Amino acid sequence: MNTRAPWVRPLLATGVAAVFCLPLYVALVNAFKPSSKVVSSPLALPLPPTLGNIEQVLKRPDGLFWYGLANSVILTALSIVITTVLAAMSAYYLVRSGRWWSRAVIGVMLTGLMIPPAVIMLPITRILNSIGLMHTMPGAVLVDVGYYLPFAVLVFMGFVRSIPRELEEAASVDGAGRFRIFWQVVFPLLRPASASVLIFLGVWVWNDFLTPLLVLGPGSGNTVTVGIFRSIGPYQQDFGAVFAFMLLATIPVLAFYLAFQKHFVRGLTGGATKG
Repeated sequence: MNTRAPWVRPLLATGVAAVFCLPLYVALVNAFKPSSKVVSSPLALPLPPTLGNIEQVLKRPDGLFWYGLANSVILTALSIVITTVLAAMSAYYLVRSGRWWSRAVIGVMLTGLMIPPAVIMLPITRILNSIGLMHTMPGAVLVDVGYYLPFAVLVFMGFVRSIPRELEEAASVDGAGRFRIFWQVVFPLLRPASASVLIFLGVWVWNDFLTPLLVLGPGSGNTVTVGIFRSIGPYQQDFGAVFAFMLLATIPVLAFYLAFQKHFVRGLTGGATKG
């Protein structure tokens, strides 16, 4: 295919990239248009551009964007940090223990990855109600940690297998215990895998809509995704402000990805190609 039609692969890659970039383009150009032009020509460039939509979102009297931004940052930061630490420790124990039931645990985790969040939301809300964590930030963090932990463990397991046991044995000879070996020898070597897990979980938790909507609830606050939903009323006609809200909600997670991108591919492939 490369010798007879060398243009096929670049054309296909350009088409796929265009499909993925189209929503971002639509949100970007319409965030700087008046609402009348958004309806009449949604794909046209904003000529002339206006900052009125962004100012309207940032200066809302109810502070919907800033309130949702603060909740999203808190929820995402707590969820991904706790999940990453627990997953790294669990993966290290499952790989190094060599017990017969470790494979059974891995199988259960794989099964959990196949269950959509909407299917288990009803029992989750009942459990949170029974322990008094419904409509609280700790309850939402607990749900995210429990749901995304299996994926993070599987990513870390591939990387733990690539770490030579001789490093741990040398530290053990020097008198280091299991806990110290993990934090001072193993965990620093898991930095690429940690970056990949942080990126994936950060994007998933930040973009999650169902969990904050049901678990946090309107009485305990909203995230940026729920804020976009709340900004669209039954008689909403200000589409420019909606697109501006969407654009502002995308900037933090995009900056987070750019900060960790150099470790992203290495973290995904390193555990599969080493050892």
